[in-house]
Amino acid sequence: IMFGLSGAKPMVGDDRKVIPLEKFSLKLMSFGFFLQSEEAVVWRGPLVARMIQQFIQDVAWGELDTLVIDLPPGTGDAQLTLTQILPLSGVVVVSTPQDVALSDAVKGINMFKKVKTPVLGLIENMSTFICHSCKTESHIFSHGGAKKKATELEIPFLGEIPLDPSTRGLLAWDPGRGPCNVLQSQTKHSGSPNSTRRMGFKAPCIEGCNTGQTGRKDRANAV
Repeated sequence: IMFGLSGAKPMVGDDRKVIPLEKFSLKLMSFGFFLQSEEAVVWRGPLVARMIQQFIQDVAWGELDTLVIDLPPGTGDAQLTLTQILPLSGVVVVSTPQDVALSDAVKGINMFKKVKTPVLGLIENMSTFICHSCKTESHIFSHGGAKKKATELEIPFLGEIPLDPSTRGLLAWDPGRGPCNVLQSQTKHSGSPNSTRRMGFKAPCIEGCNTGQTGRKDRANAV
């Protein structure tokens, strides 16, 4: 949905490997490509593990700069299988600030530590909301929990992602233009030791985008 590929189906090459879909210079593979839009998958652990192995070994990825794998929360078969079949460079954990979400995030962090996978850091998502009209800042889901937990666990805190209506552009961009300037960078400068860093995203313009920016030729690849 986010890449405008609803209904697209991967093909199988002459070598019997699945050819990943491509959009905006990204190679993409998801089990959702093989399902109907509202079809549910009810699988036990061994089947999940086998699917992950196939996505790694039976997809024609070619030469990649980076392979990014988006995982569900938790410490299940998907996470364990990846640590067993791939030499992972590291994991980045994303959590909202409230205690319930952080509890799951901490379990995931501790699992990766046990299997000797580097934890690159923790990100706080939905960290804050700033009203576009009155500029009032609200902490809808609490605030600062991820930073505090990162300090406790002695791992890097990578920053905060605010709630911003402009991110909805990721779900509704013009498929012919690409996701340009999705979320402008925000930084709070208070000069105090308690000042926090806000994370923002400025997506590269894609060939065909008419914003006047130069398209990037480097490529990142994701599952």
